[in-house]
Amino acid sequence: MKEQKPDIGIVFLCDLDGTVLEVIRDELGLTDRIHTGKSLSTIVERGSLGKSLNFIVEIKSKGAAFDWQLGVPILDLVEVLSFAGALWNERLLIVAAKTADGLEKLVNELTQMGNEQINSLRSAMKAHADLKKNQKQKESTLYDELGRLNNELANLQRELTKKNIELEKLNEEKNRFLGIAAHDLRNPLNAIQMYSEFLSDEASEVLTPEQIEFVSIIHSSSQFMLRLVNDLLDVAKIESGKLELNLARTDLIDLIQHNVTLNNTMASKKNISIDFQYDQDIPETLVDTAKIEQVLNNLIVNAIKFSNEGSVINVKVARSGKEAVISVKDQGQGIPANEIDKLFKPFQRTSVRSTGGEDSTGLGLAIVRKIVMGHQGRVWVESEVGKGSTFYVALPSTTD
Repeated sequence: MKEQKPDIGIVFLCDLDGTVLEVIRDELGLTDRIHTGKSLSTIVERGSLGKSLNFIVEIKSKGAAFDWQLGVPILDLVEVLSFAGALWNERLLIVAAKTADGLEKLVNELTQMGNEQINSLRSAMKAHADLKKNQKQKESTLYDELGRLNNELANLQRELTKKNIELEKLNEEKNRFLGIAAHDLRNPLNAIQMYSEFLSDEASEVLTPEQIEFVSIIHSSSQFMLRLVNDLLDVAKIESGKLELNLARTDLIDLIQHNVTLNNTMASKKNISIDFQYDQDIPETLVDTAKIEQVLNNLIVNAIKFSNEGSVINVKVARSGKEAVISVKDQGQGIPANEIDKLFKPFQRTSVRSTGGEDSTGLGLAIVRKIVMGHQGRVWVESEVGKGSTFYVALPSTTD
């Protein structure tokens, strides 16, 4: 009984343009698909058309090509075959098999013919095998390096987690210390402020002008220290996650009007007027009125501090989509663009100085930002040197 050849592949000759000239052997039963006069570009399926043209280019430029995966329609299916090729007597010798192993076996059989040009297929096959081997070695080295880096990263993450826990504990200790210190300082500062007011009001007739000046300095200094202590208490509460908001539906127009009226007294001392405007359709807003009063006080007092005598501060509340936007605009000196980022950070000060020598704790705007964020709102500033600044606070409106 005659031994059948294994189902290895197909071998055919093409001209330099890739048109089939002769099918030398076919163990895949593809002669209906691959036959004389057919172009390689029409043999493969449409998705492999570009690759088939590049395959021919590589054979002609390098003398051989090995293990190109091209799809060939067979009956109603597309089967991906492994192709190889070599220049042979001004022609293209093309071989194809179902697997890379079958292709290698087919090439070995052909190169036993001893033709030097066909042997270029073996060289291409060897180069391909060496390339795959090198790729595996590189991948192995890369995996080892990735494993080492991953272990280092895991160690760094553990160390970072440990340091973060330590920092959280230190931050808690710092906030606790600030809270205790601020509470302990507030009572004596209140006493200093109260007695300095008493001396200024009740004993001014028996004090010399120099003594009255000393009392005034004591009073203003105690006021500043008390503001600083209260700000430190607020910062300690906020950073420890204890910002408690008592939210209630509030008429923002009434709230802002009340605050403007209170701050008009301070503004009048510098001959500054505060103009309040508002849209009529501002809905009730869910806010902590005391905290929003604190925000308004900070923004308006800052506007007074940095405005020149005789100027106007414009306060406005307007509706913008689902937000109520409060703006406080002054006609002051403005803030340099490269210093804007400092404004809402604790203890950061800009180069701009108050027009009346007023002091600043450097904490007010940082507290404003935390309070507004606690209300799920936004705060930002627009400023131009020489033209003043406008601070904005956007709060979600309650419309239901």
